[in-house]
Amino acid sequence: MDLIQLFLAYAKTGIKTRFQYHMDSFLLSFAVFFREASSIFGVYFLLLKFDTLGDWNIKEIFFMFSIISATYSLFIMFFMVFRDFPDWIKHGDFDRILLRPRGIFVQMLLNGADWVAALSHGAISVLMFIVSANSVGIRWNATNILYYIVTIISGTVIQGAIFVFFSAFNFYFSKNHGIKEFVFWKSRRFATFPLSIYGRVVQNILMFVIPFAFVNYFPAQYLLRKSDMAAYPAYYMYLSPVIAVVSFTIAYLFWRFSLRYYQS
Repeated sequence: MDLIQLFLAYAKTGIKTRFQYHMDSFLLSFAVFFREASSIFGVYFLLLKFDTLGDWNIKEIFFMFSIISATYSLFIMFFMVFRDFPDWIKHGDFDRILLRPRGIFVQMLLNGADWVAALSHGAISVLMFIVSANSVGIRWNATNILYYIVTIISGTVIQGAIFVFFSAFNFYFSKNHGIKEFVFWKSRRFATFPLSIYGRVVQNILMFVIPFAFVNYFPAQYLLRKSDMAAYPAYYMYLSPVIAVVSFTIAYLFWRFSLRYYQS
């Protein structure tokens, strides 16, 4: 309960600060929204030419896109500080965290949410969900709704684990933006499309190294039951929560281990 109150206090302060200049916030939100929408237009025009992509039609790909956008919106609310972690160390902001009478990692989760980007990505996910969810043959019963909620939470944690893991390297090196950005954003871009259209190397990376396949592809398979799922074990559709717990545990333990090497 105390953590919830603390999160709400941080959120209230962050929102007031971020939206203090209304026009600036509006233009930035629009810019983020338009950037993400451009990816959607790219998929749309691609599908106009090919009609389907690995047996997936445009509405089904939009539904998969809505999942990754929804998870990323929540990711921004809780894990965005780990994206900017090199700057926190460089500018001494991390020292302030160490001096406060709270858990270090909890404070990190509650700090630095990008509410403008979260709003923009959230709007994209809602729009894509509305466009696709009722036209891809999903029966929204209690089981599927619960599965969808667990999927969103799991996908958020998986993406957070990726950033937590790579942010730990900043305790050893002053900057590692390039590696982290390349690994995360390139993998996320691949995850926009069905896993089955890629070669075996890319598939293995997205399943076992940077597990974006468990953020949106396998969860979408559970709800859509596409034919290309035959190439993978059926239990993969149920592994997202397991992957989330395992990946986050590994990332957190590595982060805590690396913390001992921090020098102010």
